[in-house]
Order: sequence, then C-alpha cells, then structure tokens
Amino acid sequence: MKSRRFGSSISTALRHPGVIALVVAGVTIAAMLIVDHGPWNRAKTQPAQVAMYATTGEAARAAGAKVLPTTPKSPIEPARPGPKTSPVVNPVTP
Repeated sequence: MKSRRFGSSISTALRHPGVIALVVAGVTIAAMLIVDHGPWNRAKTQPAQVAMYATTGEAARAAGAKVLPTTPKSPIEPARPGPKTSPVVNPVTP
C-alpha cells in the first residue's frame, strides 16, 4: 500500500509547475551546450585571397571599384519647420 502512495506522490510532484520549469530549463541548457560546443562549430579558416582584404574598401579597390567619400553636409542648415520646442526644464549636469 505504501508503494502506491509513494508512486502517486511522485507523479503528483512531477506535475508541479516549478518542476516542469526546471526540466524545461535543463533540457534547454543542454541543447544550447550541444549546439554551441559541438564538433561542427569550429573556427573556419579563410583562404589567403579572402584574408588579404580586411575591409570592404580594400576589397572594392582590388576589384577595380572607386571608393568615394559621401558629400559633406552644408554648413548652413535650414531652420526646422514647425513650432519651436520649449527648453529643457531640468538639464542634466555631469
């Protein structure tokens, strides 16, 4: 008779939301460790042609493209349309 009580108390305890959350968390952590540290997740070496160009600009120049800077903004900015905003009530002082 005692074994029945013990068996039913275990099955009742395993249905508790806290136990379910711990089981889900454990499975999730195990899955993350397997995915992140598996044998398929190794550092990939690059061939010399790819490793030679560290930036996009260098690779573009090597391919024959021109890398031009963007046009600078006008020093005189037009006034913002609409009503003026109120000054800050509590300015932050460092």
